[in-house]
Amino acid sequence: MYRSCPSRDLRFLTARPIAHRGLHDRDAGRIENSAAAFAAAIAHGYAIECDIRLAADGGAVVFHDKRLDRLTGESGAVAARPAVALSRITLAGSHDRILAFPELLEQVAGRVLLVIELKSAAHRNRELVAAVIAGLAAYRGRFALMSFDPGILADLAERAPAIVRGLVGDRVIDPSWRALPLAERLSLRHLLHVERSQPQFLSFEAAGLPGRASRLFHQAGLPVLSWTVRSEAEARRARRYCDQITFEGFLPR
Repeated sequence: MYRSCPSRDLRFLTARPIAHRGLHDRDAGRIENSAAAFAAAIAHGYAIECDIRLAADGGAVVFHDKRLDRLTGESGAVAARPAVALSRITLAGSHDRILAFPELLEQVAGRVLLVIELKSAAHRNRELVAAVIAGLAAYRGRFALMSFDPGILADLAERAPAIVRGLVGDRVIDPSWRALPLAERLSLRHLLHVERSQPQFLSFEAAGLPGRASRLFHQAGLPVLSWTVRSEAEARRARRYCDQITFEGFLPR
């Protein structure tokens, strides 16, 4: 059993539904992880989930994919370009640019909770963690950090233990996981890393609830979020097993 106990009140994580990559709507010109999507979430009073990647120069930008191709008119790896160059790239279907991490913090300015996912940078994870910690040093709003990568969480636990950190998880059955060695997949599937990574909350795929992971965290008195919920019917089911939903494509009641 995972015996970590919250050292602070974590109810702020579950107070409001969390807009996945902001309250995005491509038909309305609000692209995921864009300033427009974040503005819409703030206007509705929703918490914001967003994704952070490391740029070539050690800066951090708000972007989900490893590559630019799906969301912009450019191609190539995000990690191959410096942050300033990335922040000049327009998101396809909108007038918004890729946001640098400090621009996100300036826009939100503490008005709603930020749930920030750190996308693994492999051998450069320590650079990513350093960039995010530095960016948040002067931020006065509510936030939490999370990642699929237990190494990132372990680094956060060591270097910034006061920052609330969470594990993003799923059932580790998607074919994309096959790129990892079997031992790593088993560690992720069975949460064999938790004594090292010390997560303080869980964000788990809604389709995988209920399951061992959610039970483990609830037994330890730690919050469980779910992703990504896309309808009110899915929300009703997910809320039976989690403390708050991460949603897109509809407005939760």
